[in-house]
Amino acid sequence: MIKITVAAQVKQTIASLKGTKATLDTFQSIESNEDNKKLLDINACRVSEIIDRLENRVKTLEFEEPQYKGL
Repeated sequence: MIKITVAAQVKQTIASLKGTKATLDTFQSIESNEDNKKLLDINACRVSEIIDRLENRVKTLEFEEPQYKGL
């Protein structure tokens, strides 16, 4: 049985969120309604903030558990 570490799970989540952010950015760039564009931009910024927080968390996890670094 393969055991996935917390750090690996967080990294997978970050990758998914980066995809979500890219989709929001794409929709925002093609949206014509200004209210919708603003809403998409606000949510893309929120996702970016979450990505930053999770990336910092990965650094902490890897520092606390160096055997998981790079997994």
